[in-house]
Amino acid sequence: MTVKVAAVQISPVLYSRAGTIERVVKKIHELGKQGVEFAVFPETLIPYYPYFGFVKRPYTMGGDQLLLLNESVTVPSPETNAIGEAARQNNMVVSIGVNERDGGTIYNAQLLFDADGTLIQRRRKITPTYHEKMIWGQGDASGLRAVDSAVGRVGQLACWEHYQPLARYALIADGEQIHAAMFPGGLGAENFAPQMEVAVRQHALEAACFVVNATAWLDDDQRAKLAEDNDVPVGLFSHGFFTAVIDPEGRIVGEPLTAGEGEVIADLDFALIDRRKRMMDARGHYARPELLSLQIDRTSTAPLHERGAQAAAQAGRVDAEPSSEAQ
Repeated sequence: MTVKVAAVQISPVLYSRAGTIERVVKKIHELGKQGVEFAVFPETLIPYYPYFGFVKRPYTMGGDQLLLLNESVTVPSPETNAIGEAARQNNMVVSIGVNERDGGTIYNAQLLFDADGTLIQRRRKITPTYHEKMIWGQGDASGLRAVDSAVGRVGQLACWEHYQPLARYALIADGEQIHAAMFPGGLGAENFAPQMEVAVRQHALEAACFVVNATAWLDDDQRAKLAEDNDVPVGLFSHGFFTAVIDPEGRIVGEPLTAGEGEVIADLDFALIDRRKRMMDARGHYARPELLSLQIDRTSTAPLHERGAQAAAQAGRVDAEPSSEAQ
């Protein structure tokens, strides 16, 4: 089995959900004309990564947070429908990062659309990183799994979730074949991109899977705008670009993209997965589950839980199990 994939390095339209969605849909159509079957877009590309959280003092960022809240994506919505329709028209599986609005809270979410346009996974970053804790809510482990798609079994993680070995192992144990990795781009010091490269290549080796990694690009005007709006040096937004495809041996396929917009397109030969796993299968013959195993709670967290068949029926839920109180 061979799958043509694209790791997309693309700029958002700063401060605009509609503008960024338009850019994403256009790019999906462009990739479709090139025969791409699976595309990965950057972390929280829609509407943009909250760079302000990294450089501003907390008490000065209220307006920035409200703007991001108003421009974030609800799921489902006309915006997610537009991405799904573009995926359907191009028979393409699409993984993309969004700021997801749920009430008054924003989450760092990854959306996975199947080739028929169906949203088959919505997962939220389980632990926002450092400054991100002031911006995003915490996700749960309900989406910490690999899912079957038209291009194989796909797992997704965002940014420094790749520094969480147990989160990665949850996907390894779930048999992912293609891993969608996404980072913001334009953030941090000069060592951010080299560290990112180490993380995604190591995951490919341990999981014996392909990794398709995407980072966002910021052009000169966008960096200047962010520097002006946040009253900081432009250099703070000038690093951290590494868009690449990695094979199960940890090798970079083709040339990574470290500057400018574009995409890395590669054909993935799934036979390489078996070749790697013949020697090292971290979920099979190289595992020792009687000594080391992972316990995971994939229960979806919610602020409200109703008990009893009557309460479930009144809420219109037909999938709830009756509690012992109702029996």
